[in-house]
Amino acid sequence: MSQELIINVTSQEVRVALLENGILAELYIERARDRSIVGNIYKGKTIKVVPGMQAAFVDIGMDKAAFLYVSEFLDSFEEFEFRMEESDGDVEFEPSERAREIHRTSVNIGDLLKEGQEILVQVEREPIGTKGARLTSHITLPGRYLVFMPTFDHVGVSRRIENPAERKRLREIVMSLKPPNAGFIVRTAAEGAGEEELRADMLFLGMLWNNIQKKKDQVSAPHLIHQDLDLILRSVRDLFTSQVERLVIDDRQAYTRVMEFIESFMPNMKHAVELYDKEEPIFDYYGIEVEIARAMGKKVWLKSGGYIVIEETEALTAIDVNTGRYLGKRNLEDTILKTNLEAVKEIVYQLRLRNIGGIIIIDFIDMEKESSREKVFNALKEALKKDKTKTNVLRISELGLVEMTRKRVRESLLKTLTEPCPHCEGTGSIKSRATVCYEIFREIKREMPRLRGKKIIVHAHPNVADLLYDEERAGIEELEKRIGKRIAIKAKQELHPEQFEILSI
Repeated sequence: MSQELIINVTSQEVRVALLENGILAELYIERARDRSIVGNIYKGKTIKVVPGMQAAFVDIGMDKAAFLYVSEFLDSFEEFEFRMEESDGDVEFEPSERAREIHRTSVNIGDLLKEGQEILVQVEREPIGTKGARLTSHITLPGRYLVFMPTFDHVGVSRRIENPAERKRLREIVMSLKPPNAGFIVRTAAEGAGEEELRADMLFLGMLWNNIQKKKDQVSAPHLIHQDLDLILRSVRDLFTSQVERLVIDDRQAYTRVMEFIESFMPNMKHAVELYDKEEPIFDYYGIEVEIARAMGKKVWLKSGGYIVIEETEALTAIDVNTGRYLGKRNLEDTILKTNLEAVKEIVYQLRLRNIGGIIIIDFIDMEKESSREKVFNALKEALKKDKTKTNVLRISELGLVEMTRKRVRESLLKTLTEPCPHCEGTGSIKSRATVCYEIFREIKREMPRLRGKKIIVHAHPNVADLLYDEERAGIEELEKRIGKRIAIKAKQELHPEQFEILSI
């Protein structure tokens, strides 16, 4: 599978697209006014400890207080093991029984943290919606080939390095080079790397940690101690692997920065970097803008004529599969199975592209045969292997539902690029014109004791006013006879379609 990284840079925002076989697979966006804080390290101050939530609120100098769960503060490698297994990190950990026991045991956070206490923390998840950033005290510093864990003496190897001999080789090199009482994760990009490359990465991360320690002792909380790389260099560090055939960027200054970074950390990849200089915008040239627009819609058509509907809510995301125009060529069960199997690929693609996280419910079309359900479930598990983000999937229920979770570390693409509609306030619908008309009639009757003038004026949105003048004119005349007053309808463009004003003169 060929991969390409396409980077679009403007003064307002940076967009990074990962293409797989020419198709947009992942999209990352960072805007100048709200740069990502994931990976940043702060000296924070505990402002509130909440034993009932087993969490503490920490001031890191942002508008919203960040929160730290007790499991993210326990000074125990076993608990760290459990956290890493639940993350989308590269480490291969199988939590021990001791780890599971500690995770189940209730530890009072009040015994670990006090209000006013200053602590070194790292942002693990962006503020999402009304929630503040999520923190951890287990610092990790990612490099090109390694992730440094300064507080734990352990070596892990990426799950995605599958060759046992290569895993063993890398582990042995890192074990022989690492300083005592420190740990490292060997990243996927390290596959094939030599001892000197790993040593250089290790030395760089060690110096970075020493600088963080020095700065921490020189400032008071809240204070930013270390800022992670911006999206451009993070993408080069984390996404520009040997599987990526080329990286194309459309800004000369950013291109220079990328080349300097690559010269320092991965000089063998210089040949794969290109500066885009065509007149046509880079995302238009590669067909990315069309795919982004498609990712904004609720309905996604399948090649067979079926379709899926994706509904994001505050609590979960619901995905519904439908046969649509697809009639099939054999029996109904075959038609349903084919549609569900085609939907599996599209669903996984959309989850990655839209960066949908949290609880996800997939409503496949009901299948009578157990063998059909098994095929669809196995296809889903197989397709999710391409997704770097941690997922957990339960088997298909008898109702054809799949419950799954996908780790959420930032806002979904939809919430990044859109805002709630001012008319429907995010519900996706507004009251019909007829409904508003009848509400006006009821409100006039309700307000009669207050409306003492001889004439009643109704201000309404032009669409509602048109209906009152036309199809609902008989209702107005009937109401005029009943209350003995004339009713005048006036259109008011600035009103919300559901709003109206009733006055008397």
